Amino acid sequence: MEHRTRDVRENGFSDHVLVCTNDRDSEYACCADARGEDVYEAVKAWLRERDVFWSRVHVAETGCLGLCSAEGTALAIHPRSRWYSDVTPEDVPELLESEFGPDGSRLGLDERDGSARTPRE
Repeated sequence: MEHRTRDVRENGFSDHVLVCTNDRDSEYACCADARGEDVYEAVKAWLRERDVFWSRVHVAETGCLGLCSAEGTALAIHPRSRWYSDVTPEDVPELLESEFGPDGSRLGLDERDGSARTPRE
């Protein structure tokens, strides 16, 4: 095991958007059936349009986040500890603008006071 927190910080990483695309063979809802892949692509497109994709923010597909719904997919933003359910591709611009600002300039900000966030190792 290798501790990589310092490497991540030195590369300027500040935020991580996790989008559930989990698929399962079950009677219960899953994000794959609720357009999870489309939400994932919409998140990447929004960040690319603002030229911040793979800058201070990383985006990853993930398995179940425990917020399953047939109405939309689950999404989490860390280290802000923000959790969303029922997200559709159409919701993504408003959601990301509220988190990161219209131009993506609020990446890495501490929500309490608007200062740059300095995560602990």
